[in-house]
Amino acid sequence: MRRDYFSVDIHDTDRGEVGEDGEPSRPTIDIAFDGPAAALDDRLAEAHEDRSSPTIDVACRLLGPVDGPADGVIGVTDRHTGDFLLEANADSEAVLEFVRAAREYGKRTDGTDRYRVRVTRGNADVMVQDKSTFLVYNDEGNLVRRHSLIPSGVEL
Repeated sequence: MRRDYFSVDIHDTDRGEVGEDGEPSRPTIDIAFDGPAAALDDRLAEAHEDRSSPTIDVACRLLGPVDGPADGVIGVTDRHTGDFLLEANADSEAVLEFVRAAREYGKRTDGTDRYRVRVTRGNADVMVQDKSTFLVYNDEGNLVRRHSLIPSGVEL
């Protein structure tokens, strides 16, 4: 599926922000899809069932130096099947700020999930999952641990 079918909006990254309920706001990656509906549905469904949250991984590959201005590509994959579900262009500075906010959110709440990823088509949610791991890779394909969300006890 083409990247230009997707747009990314990263929000709730203000680390002091609270929601209407007084709880910290969960950092969220919204990925909007505007391509052929069947293409997205086929990617996000496995044997006519929604893919479960534990099998979905979200990561970002930076397209330039970690400490310089560059774009990145957010990828969503299924770790059990190896299926590549989608990728979308994203601003690397926004992604790195998102990771910092998600890390802070995890410190301020009792839950294990650090952020939410939402894929939409039109006004409808196609996939909404709360996640704890977000891996960031540099432009050479190496994991950048200091900019990634890796829960304690997880070995990569």
